[in-house]
Amino acid sequence: MSAPLDSSKVKITKNTNPSKKIPNENLTFGKYFTDHILTIQWTKDEGWGTPEIKPYGNLSLDPSACVLHYASELFEGLKAYRTPDNKITMFRADKNMERMNKSASRICLPNFDSEELIKLIGKMIEQDKHLVPEGQGYSLYIRPTMIGTTPGLGAEIPDTVLLYVITCPVGPYYPTGFNAVKLEATDYATRAWPGGAGNRKLGANYALCFLPHKQAISRGYQQNLWLFGPEKNVTEVGSMNVFFIFKDSKTGKKEMVTAPLDGTILEGVTR
Repeated sequence: MSAPLDSSKVKITKNTNPSKKIPNENLTFGKYFTDHILTIQWTKDEGWGTPEIKPYGNLSLDPSACVLHYASELFEGLKAYRTPDNKITMFRADKNMERMNKSASRICLPNFDSEELIKLIGKMIEQDKHLVPEGQGYSLYIRPTMIGTTPGLGAEIPDTVLLYVITCPVGPYYPTGFNAVKLEATDYATRAWPGGAGNRKLGANYALCFLPHKQAISRGYQQNLWLFGPEKNVTEVGSMNVFFIFKDSKTGKKEMVTAPLDGTILEGVTR
């Protein structure tokens, strides 16, 4: 029987040269990283190996690793916040773990015990808690990632996998700060389609959107509002789910409406 993910076996090697806290006004999304990385190896025969929290550094990959050729990759994005009473808490981490396992199943990567990974992320944050920013709208962004590492050019299901987690203190996602953003209603390109994998957080989904995103930016917009089908149905925005508030002109009743979970949009954690 292959070994399950076990947070109690974690090995921690502390960074002996801790970073200084970065001022909030300098926090650009995804630019600065904390001092540690969590890594866990998985093999088909043995299951999950020993989790390691160690100083942040480059990962070594064989040039023929399947992730580099066949996009055997998925990720999640969640945040930890410093509360008014100076505690650090994650928002709905269980939902992110649930979605991560669904993404893994879609591309034949292994599942894991959600609670165990949440515990490991908590232990990792503990090492870098001095870098979690304060202030409304600022947080520690957490990026769990899983990649197929099997070397060779055969288009096959990976039998070796690396799960790793990196974190970075962040402020607003857009250069415009916490202000409203302009969206381009995009019907000349398609982000996802029925029967595809638009409802899974796979890296391959994002590269396809870079060109339409670049084109939208050139016209003065921050993101694409993706439309789909002959009736140009609203699906989602490039970096978030979207919802609308409708008000009945006769009754005054308000209704919140968002796209259905039909397999073409990502299952947002907030919704």
